[in-house]
Amino acid sequence: MVRSGKNQTLTEDAPTIVLIKPQLPENIGMVARAMANFGLTKLRLVRPREKFPCKQAYAVAKKADHLIDNAVVFNDMRDAIADINYVLATTARARDGFKPVASAVESARALRLREQSGERTAILFGCERFGLSNEEISLADEIVTFPVSPTFSSLNIAQAVLLMSYEWMKSSLIKDTETVFRAPRILQAGKETLHGFFAQLEEMLDVRGYFRPQERKEVMISNLRSILTRAGFSDNEVKLLRGIISSLDRFSPQKPRGSGAHRIVS
Repeated sequence: MVRSGKNQTLTEDAPTIVLIKPQLPENIGMVARAMANFGLTKLRLVRPREKFPCKQAYAVAKKADHLIDNAVVFNDMRDAIADINYVLATTARARDGFKPVASAVESARALRLREQSGERTAILFGCERFGLSNEEISLADEIVTFPVSPTFSSLNIAQAVLLMSYEWMKSSLIKDTETVFRAPRILQAGKETLHGFFAQLEEMLDVRGYFRPQERKEVMISNLRSILTRAGFSDNEVKLLRGIISSLDRFSPQKPRGSGAHRIVS
């Protein structure tokens, strides 16, 4: 091991992210940022190409500086995972028959169960140019891959970490539709209020000759009501719309559509 982080205490119930031979310090900073977004705090590096830590990593880590501070650097991958019970290796390339393969969703759930049972887990990510070698993957327990486009399967290392970190966080939710916040629920207007709006609008349209041909009037009204009920207007929104219609009625000539222009004879 080359350098110990300022705080080597492992956070419980969270996998360690291990970057194998990362090339760009900026990518390490973006990895730290992605991890922090989803509550992962343990970062290990194996033989980074550039001296670490460095200002380039801090520059892109934003408020995830603590992950850079506490990252641990190793000379050898075996040392980096020596205290780990279960290791996942990420790859976009097929390794037929080499290791069991799972999706990110399945792997995150498996990691969650193992962490809850007291095991230490880790996820390996290869260098930006080549990914993980077969030798490196041979030291892992399972392969995890992502359903990317077969025509372009190359993921930036920070993107790959972000995907796994997201799935890890999602695996802790009771419902995978949960979110941090939602828009306030708007109480829909009562049907009586809505029917009054319909009556006002339909009367104005009728006066102006909108419902043509006349025999299609009922169908046109039904379609209009269907569109307007779909929006789920609140009382205040209906009042606003009725005010707009009243304003147009007040300042528009009461003239049916198609009645022709009035000719002024001098």
